Amino acid sequence: MTRYNYQNALDELEKEILKMGSLVEEQINLAVTSLAKQDLELARKVVDQDDIIDSLELEIEEKILKLIATQQPMAKDLRRIAAGFKIITDLERIGDNAVDIAKTTLRIGNEPLIKPLIDIPRMAEITQNMLREALDAYINEDVKLAETLAAKDDIVDSLHAQIIRELLTYMFENPRNINQGTHLMFVSRYLERIADHATNLGENVIYMVTAERKDLNE
Repeated sequence: MTRYNYQNALDELEKEILKMGSLVEEQINLAVTSLAKQDLELARKVVDQDDIIDSLELEIEEKILKLIATQQPMAKDLRRIAAGFKIITDLERIGDNAVDIAKTTLRIGNEPLIKPLIDIPRMAEITQNMLREALDAYINEDVKLAETLAAKDDIVDSLHAQIIRELLTYMFENPRNINQGTHLMFVSRYLERIADHATNLGENVIYMVTAERKDLNE
């Protein structure tokens, strides 16, 4: 493979990772929308689309392994390819969390929500932005943008704690709320995990550019 073809392969790899990231971001949006609107059909769509993301992860993984085997990349190129490998792992897990939210929608079904959903959609919006910015940081090798994810992760953590406190109040006031309240706590937890995966992406970007490890989840 010539240097030109090698560079093209790296560019193609980035495009595939961005494609996977875009699909995963959409999954988060659709999953939380399905919950807020109690749209069971939409929830099933999210569950079904997970296979597409899983297949794309395997395709990208094969391309990465082929690049490593045939080109034996060194230094920054190796870090870039390795970062891509870790990024698709986190993206796949984010996709799984979105599916978990959709499955929660199906479990709640048409049962009236015990409270209007305000903070959960807000959490989802922040996590989607975090994911988008993490991928932008990867493509543009932007360490400063990657570092901003830590502050956003703190906001998500605070919202998660607030949601848990609020749901516990509803559950203590009326035992009938316990089942659904527990489901909604899990949704908040899934979104909190998505934010953690997004910060993982940021950490990989920082390592890719600087060769230094930095914990954004402190």
